[in-house]
Amino acid sequence: MTPEDASPPPRVPGDDIHRVRDLNALVSLYGEPVGAAVAKELPYVHPHYRRFIEAAPFVSIATSGPGGLDNSPRGDAPGFVRVVDERTLMLPDRRGNNRLDSLRNLIADPRIALLFLVPGVGETLRVNGRAVISVDPALLDAFAVDGRPPRSVLVVSVERVYYQCSKALVRSKLWDPASRIERTALPSTGTMIGDISGGAIDAATYDRELPARVIAQLY
Repeated sequence: MTPEDASPPPRVPGDDIHRVRDLNALVSLYGEPVGAAVAKELPYVHPHYRRFIEAAPFVSIATSGPGGLDNSPRGDAPGFVRVVDERTLMLPDRRGNNRLDSLRNLIADPRIALLFLVPGVGETLRVNGRAVISVDPALLDAFAVDGRPPRSVLVVSVERVYYQCSKALVRSKLWDPASRIERTALPSTGTMIGDISGGAIDAATYDRELPARVIAQLY
């Protein structure tokens, strides 16, 4: 097939006159935030926000570094993210896959964003700040579970805190039991890794060993 016979390159959405290119155009399209959208933002952890953080068993953390962006889930028993004071949070970094994407980013750029979710609650809580990675032995021991301390603890200096209204979770029906699907409706973890690795990782073996490995490596 010659270049003349080839199909034209796909059109990139937004790469035309309809693309929003500057802040003025964006504000003109959406308008400025008013009322509660502004009043809910604080530079510290309000007692109401503290209760939300202490009830959350799940947080997603976003970081940025030379290699790009990262957004990673963290989960544990409610209260695993500790509110030390109104401007300081601590988050244990448990055992994982040792990719260290978030931690590598924080070494280069301390900025961090956290999104807290509480099962059954439509609102989410957002915290922006800066984090350092601590391996203080006393701090690690304070976060130990079953005698197993985390590898490190993130100490977050809070800069902005605000809740997000429930629209996203209402639209997604995230907490609606009727929206749940069977895990078998999607490829298993072993199937995905086996295919992606070109068979270097055996899918059946991976799936068979995964449940026990998850439990053994929780902490």
